[in-house]
Amino acid sequence: MEKTLKQKPANIVKIVLFGPESTGKTTLSRQLAVYYNTVWAPEYAREYLQKKWNNERKTCETSDLIPIAKGQMKLENKLSKKADRVLICDTDLLETKVYSEAYYAGTCDPTLDKYAIENQYDLYLLTYIDTPWEADDLRDKPHEREKMFNAFETALNQYNRPHLLLKGDKKTRLETAVTAIDKIIASRSNLDRFSSSL
Repeated sequence: MEKTLKQKPANIVKIVLFGPESTGKTTLSRQLAVYYNTVWAPEYAREYLQKKWNNERKTCETSDLIPIAKGQMKLENKLSKKADRVLICDTDLLETKVYSEAYYAGTCDPTLDKYAIENQYDLYLLTYIDTPWEADDLRDKPHEREKMFNAFETALNQYNRPHLLLKGDKKTRLETAVTAIDKIIASRSNLDRFSSSL
């Protein structure tokens, strides 16, 4: 199982959209993928849990977390090969870990916990709760947005993840994100040129 949760090496910039439900992560993922003419890895949990809801009228259980994590990493590793310089990830295993601990009394599967911490990304874009709440079959915490946001922010700080807080409307968020990502791409390009000249 461990191999299925591990990142495969890829010489690209990896960006994660990170934060509570209904904070604009998927919208911004699409925008960034279009802007950089690249691919984006959608949130596997949404497809998985929507099917479960449609077929069984059941919501997420602890037994679903490892299949969700496996599905997410399979997507990420597959799309890493297709990405042009940048891969936009609508989520990562650290987000799954935060949800696990928030919903299941602070617990997280040890293997999921291990790879949530080990897998690395160039930047996390932390989406703030200043977007309107949009209900659907899977969203269930409209009154705990601040508590969930704090849990996500705490995880980024606890594991020393490079991150940027995104607030404001869609245009402002996109512009802020692009400025930060461009700096990472430029820095990576300079490093590659330096390495090739040695």
